[in-house]
Amino acid sequence: MDDAGSFLPLEVKPGREAALKAVRTLIAWAGDDPDRAGLKDTPDRVIRAYAEWFGGYAENPASSLSKTFENEGGYGEMVLVRDIDVTSHCEHHFAPIIGKASVAYIPSDRVLGLSKLARTVEIFARRLQTQERLTAQIASAIEESLAPKGVAVQIDAVHHCMMTRGVKHAGTSTLTQHFAGSFKTDADLRNRFLSMISSRR
Repeated sequence: MDDAGSFLPLEVKPGREAALKAVRTLIAWAGDDPDRAGLKDTPDRVIRAYAEWFGGYAENPASSLSKTFENEGGYGEMVLVRDIDVTSHCEHHFAPIIGKASVAYIPSDRVLGLSKLARTVEIFARRLQTQERLTAQIASAIEESLAPKGVAVQIDAVHHCMMTRGVKHAGTSTLTQHFAGSFKTDADLRNRFLSMISSRR
């Protein structure tokens, strides 16, 4: 995948046996015997875990966001879903990124089912990511599918590549934000979003 979001076509994607062999090679490279009892089934477990962790490549967030409802009551205030679980993996080390996302929008003609916001976060998170791109992708997908008056996304996450390797700073978290439309132009609205997502912490 490149930064523009193009993925490997299915005919190019390696098959199951190639993936199993790759895991066996990494076990051996680490210095262990891939044939010993405790490790012989590990390649299968790893590729099944990868299928779950990186299942977002097989899903289209636009499909999840396509089911909208007419804004019959003319609701024009913020719709906010806070503390959505984020489980992703950094593209630089394959290390976990664990945190929370908060997503808000101001409806125009259409509204979303609330679960679709969480689902959008999940689809993009289940890919190799940087937190900055993940934040922007979530906001852009909602903008493109719903055409709301404004969108706001914040992610607060811990990067295990900083905790367990390199600088080894276990107490750090990374905060990223993306504001569009009225959230970008209206400082009071933006501050209300930030106040609302921090009110329970």
